[in-house]
Amino acid sequence: MNPEHAWFTHDRFGMFVHWGLYALPARHEWVMNRERIHTEDYEKYFDYFEADLYDPRAWAKAAKEAGMKYVVLTTKHHEGFAMWDSALTDYKVTKTPHGKDVVAAYVEALREADLKVGFYHSLIDWHHPDYTVDPVHPRRDDENAAALNEGRDMNKYRDYLHGQVRELLSNYGTIDYIFFDFSFPGRSANGLEGKGKDDWNSPELINLVRELQPNIIVNDRLDIPGDLVTPEQYQPSGPMLKDGQPVIWEACQTLNGSWGYDRDNSDYKSVELLIKMLVDGVSKDGNLLLNVGPTGRGNFDPRAIESLAGIGEWTKLHGRSIYGAGASEFTAPADTRFTANGNRLYLHLFSWPMRHVHIAGLAGKIAYAQLLNDASEVRYSEADPSQTAQNTTPGGQPAGTVTLDLPIQPPDVAVPVVEIFLK
Repeated sequence: MNPEHAWFTHDRFGMFVHWGLYALPARHEWVMNRERIHTEDYEKYFDYFEADLYDPRAWAKAAKEAGMKYVVLTTKHHEGFAMWDSALTDYKVTKTPHGKDVVAAYVEALREADLKVGFYHSLIDWHHPDYTVDPVHPRRDDENAAALNEGRDMNKYRDYLHGQVRELLSNYGTIDYIFFDFSFPGRSANGLEGKGKDDWNSPELINLVRELQPNIIVNDRLDIPGDLVTPEQYQPSGPMLKDGQPVIWEACQTLNGSWGYDRDNSDYKSVELLIKMLVDGVSKDGNLLLNVGPTGRGNFDPRAIESLAGIGEWTKLHGRSIYGAGASEFTAPADTRFTANGNRLYLHLFSWPMRHVHIAGLAGKIAYAQLLNDASEVRYSEADPSQTAQNTTPGGQPAGTVTLDLPIQPPDVAVPVVEIFLK
């Protein structure tokens, strides 16, 4: 990363949007793969993609009210369908009943809302006739899978891939972030091999990206190093390291386990859990990219809207414990997370204690403490380490410990936060 990328580790929280033809079957964005659907059968969704409720300004408003600072849209997913008016294919949104360039409207709406603009772009393409069948291709289990590759030319597909990236990074002004997805070298099945940097010509592709958008952030899925690492569907156990050194990272997470609209999937995470995931990431110097999958008509599912609104209620009161914040040098007590920003330390209480929280190493270092939601004072003390427990008198804590004195009733917020001003 370079100084132009400082916004990323400051903003901490973004929205991922997975939208494409797979919103119509509404059975997960990998439906073509999972159900082994042939290209000609999948194209029925192309014929019925009206997206009459698509309103990117509503998307931007929902993201902003949730406290998100950037958005990343799927310009093309593995199905190969282009969400912009690509000159390189007719398999694009402007040829569907929708008839309009989704990406152009999205970029305009984000800029109006002062949100950073991100593109997701699939390296994989199950529609393109020159993209070879591999272990994640819908035709991988065909008896003649290997024979299907006769006459397919990855050189032609690679030119197409690079050409579409050139279009996206040339025709829509400044783009802040590009998320490529994904490489799988070493994977093999049924005589078919996975794909990696040689298949995409990743060095040339990333040079093209940086030539067209010198200040863009590029992720790590080209099978060569990028500007950050992108753990998916899990929370790292601590700050992420490479060769013992910290790296910039962003957890990619879903509301319900599916990236695309999945009508019958009700496995939604609670608002409290989503907030804890955000806090947990920032406490380990990471970002959260939280996904929403719009419906086939282009609007957000009511369950997604409810989740985003709930997160927004929390970020409006507690945003300064997230934005510009990162890991703390101090060790957080059990069931809590610390984030730090300058001389302010933020204690996020994942479970509400019975009156007291003991924090090691802060004796003599606190100037003031308050609940962040309402700026109400939190009293604290430094007990004599030799104090003996008797009746209502608690025993002493190890030297250097500060004890916060909290009310019995927690504040009415999903995750309470104590803001500690350090001397």
